[in-house]
Parts: sequence; structure tokens; C-alpha cells
Amino acid sequence: MGALRVILGDQLSRDIAALDGLDAARDAVLMMEVAEETAYVPHHKQKIALILSAMRHFADDLRAEGIRVDYVALDDPANTGSFTAEVRRALQRHRIDRIVVTEPGEWRVLAALRDWAALFDCPVEIRDDTRFFASRARFVRWAAGRKSFRMEYFYREMRRESGLLMQGDAPVGGQWNFDAQNRRRLPRGHIVPSRRRFSPDAITAEVLALVERRFAGHFGSLADFNWPVTRDQAQQALEDFITDALPLFGDYQDAMRGGEPFMHHSLLAPSLNIGLLTPREVCARAEAAFRAGHAPLNAVEGFIRQILGWREYVRGLYWLRMPDYAAFNMLEAQRPLPAFYWSGETPMACLRHAIADTHRHAYSHHIQRLMLTGNFALLAGIRPQAVCDWYLAVYADAFEWVELPNTLGMALFADGGLLASKPYAASGAYIDRMSDFCGSCAYDVKQKSGPRACPFNRLYWAFLIRNRRHLAGNPRLAMPYRQIAAMDATRQSTLLREAEDFLDGLEA
Repeated sequence: MGALRVILGDQLSRDIAALDGLDAARDAVLMMEVAEETAYVPHHKQKIALILSAMRHFADDLRAEGIRVDYVALDDPANTGSFTAEVRRALQRHRIDRIVVTEPGEWRVLAALRDWAALFDCPVEIRDDTRFFASRARFVRWAAGRKSFRMEYFYREMRRESGLLMQGDAPVGGQWNFDAQNRRRLPRGHIVPSRRRFSPDAITAEVLALVERRFAGHFGSLADFNWPVTRDQAQQALEDFITDALPLFGDYQDAMRGGEPFMHHSLLAPSLNIGLLTPREVCARAEAAFRAGHAPLNAVEGFIRQILGWREYVRGLYWLRMPDYAAFNMLEAQRPLPAFYWSGETPMACLRHAIADTHRHAYSHHIQRLMLTGNFALLAGIRPQAVCDWYLAVYADAFEWVELPNTLGMALFADGGLLASKPYAASGAYIDRMSDFCGSCAYDVKQKSGPRACPFNRLYWAFLIRNRRHLAGNPRLAMPYRQIAAMDATRQSTLLREAEDFLDGLEA
């Protein structure tokens, strides 16, 4: 008898812990496309297609090694639609004396896995996911005794432990963080590099037809599906980014331009989050580009910080505070998610562009997520759980362990500052400075109030006034609260009324 090695849809790495020690003569690998995973939120069509196609390609790679793969397709008439029920059926098909699985990325899935031993009367080994730089236990040790968690301090420890961008015990360049150099607006006439994309092969074409047939009502379009679905393609995408986009990634990582959804960003998060690439190889490749003189330090440090720092940090925080974390709502935001988040039909040009790009590509880069869709949801007081479900649904790289802290903590400040030191609230001036959206907008970014005033301007001051008791003590908000203190009561009431009228109009 052998082991049933369970591989989930975001564990498509040949060195995943569940495959360690595999005996090809006795063991079987179980891979499952299950309905409960495709529909617990209305996932973007491209997200579903990406995961299913990558799973099928990965299964073929394992079979090519002589490994027995028990693959349950979504449209298999016998498919029960759940992980647990499919594992039960697999145990009936194979002579198995134990189950081996790598810890999943989401709390609800781990809760189900922990029941398997009792349900099946079979030993279940849940192994650590060793693809990350920091284990969950390592993050717990770092967090122990801290009153607040700041990514910067965790990141420095990860730099020391990994040796990335280090000279002995000191950071290359004499400082840990070059973010101050990474906030340039895109110059007029700047040519954004074209990106390596991938035409669907026969497997992907079959998946696209299945997704269009089965998920016709889900958000998004499949017309431009061109994500990497194999490790070889993901490695090509990595090399494309390193060669053409990384050198200016740092300078323009916060910049936005209409018609340029990708800018100089890597587009590697989907491949990282489903396992086609590992964070170690991606960071090592970026560092090598710096050492070879191909990319400057501010670009490479900023990129590595996103993976070695931020990605590891939000995962650690997720597991440290779940399941309670998902219910946090410190600012008591209760408005429903506006319909334009799904339709893209809004006079606000910046949001219209961001949502249209998301519909087309299942992607927008981090500053669009934080300072456009996230900033609006924060200022408008939209219920965090509704916003988190939207982010989880619409982006190809969204898995709860990475999406939830980024949305609830970073974008919405709903955790009260556990993750971020201040709310990332901004008026229209920031959007105007970092993009070209405002020139084509129905609203006037220069106007602070009145019917043509940029909604971000109206909502910004109302947000601070409305949340004064929660935020006035934050030292990073001292300046805007001094400005509010200088306003008379009539001015403050006018700002609140205009904001409420605008938001009530959205709901109507």
C-alpha cells in the first residue's frame, strides 16, 4: 500500500512538500477540479481558466515522469464538487494507507483538511509549505511580544537570513529601503515595454471553452487570456520582466497611464501564487540583474521587497490572526459595494480605466488596487467584507492569504493599524500627479466641492471628519487634522453633506 499525495490548485511546484519522498511504484497523486473552489466567490473567468489549465499541464508533467496521477476534471459527471468528497472517492479507488498534503493557503481549506483523519480513519500528514522564505512558525517567533507589526522590520530580518542584497551584515547601498526614489510620474512620451504573453495551446483552449460554458455569468472576459500556464512559460515571463521592465520598475512602480495596464510591473504574481515560480528563484534572478549592472538598486530592492518583504509578511499576518482577522471592521464601514465595481460604468475616469482593465486582464497593478479601487472603498466607507470578496474574485493572483491582509489591512485600514501605520487615504491630487486619468474625467480634480468636484476630493475630507475619533491620534495624520481643526463648523458640515449626497446617489 502507498500514500495518496494530494496536490491543490495553487501547489503546482515539482518541489512541493507533498511530493517529497514519493514512491512512483506505490503512491498516487490526486488532483481535483472542484466546484466549491470555483464559485465560493464569483471568480474572474481568467482566474478559473488559469488555475485549471495550469493544473492540467502540471498533471501531464508528472505523468511524463512516470508518476500515477488521479485527475478529477470539473466536468467529470462523477465529480462531487468538494475536496473532502473527492478524497473519499479516491481512497476507494486506490490501495492507500495514508494521505500526504502540503498545508493549504487558506484557512477554510486547512479547517477541512484537519477533519480528514477522523472522517477517513486514515493517517493524514499535513506538511509545511517550504516554498516560502519564512515558515508560519518563523513569523510567529518574529511577532511574539510586539505591540505592532511593521513590515520594514520583518523585511530586514528576511534580508539578513536570505543574504539577498547584502554585503556581510549590511545592506547593499548602505540603506534597507529605496522607496523614496520610486515615486516618479511617467514622462510624456515614455514608451512602456511590450510584454511576453502566451497564446492558448490545445489544453488551454479546451479549458477556455469549459469556463465560458460553465461560468458565463462570472465577471471578466476570456478574449485576451494569455497568462503563463506552465513552468517553462512562467520562466520565460520572468526573463522578459528582468530584461525589459525591471530596469525602470523602481522609478515608475507607482505611475499609471490610460491604456497601459501593465506598465513596468512584473505580472509574475499569478505564477508565484500557483507555484509555477518560486520566490527564491525570482528574487535571485532580480539580484543577479543588479550584480551584473543590468538594473539599478532602487528597482531591484523595490521589487525584492515586494516578495521577500511584503508577500512573506502578509502571509505571516494572515495565519497569525485568522480566522478572526476576516471580520475586522475598525472604522465601522457599512455601505454596500457600488455596482460600478462590477460594471465599470462610472464617470470617474480613473476607476473606469482600472475596472475595465481588470475585466479584460484579471489584473491591475498594486497602486491601482491601493490608490484607486481601494482608496475609493476606504473613503466611501464600504463594508470591508464586500470589498475583500470583490478583490478575491476579480484578480488572477488573488488567494485569501495574500488578498485579505492587503485589502482589509492595507487598503481599508479595517484592522485598526495592525498591518499599516496609517490609512492610505488620498484626494484627487495624488491621482492627478501619478496618472493621466484626470484630463479625460467628467469631474474636475481641481475643485474641492460642488457638483463637478472630483469625488475623491469630496470624500477625503469627509472621511477624516467622520472617522476623527478613530484616526485623530495617528501621528501620520497630524497635518490634515490640523487643517480640519482650522475649518469652521459650517465648512465641515458642508463637506459631510456633499459626501453623503454623492454616496447616496451611488446607491440610488
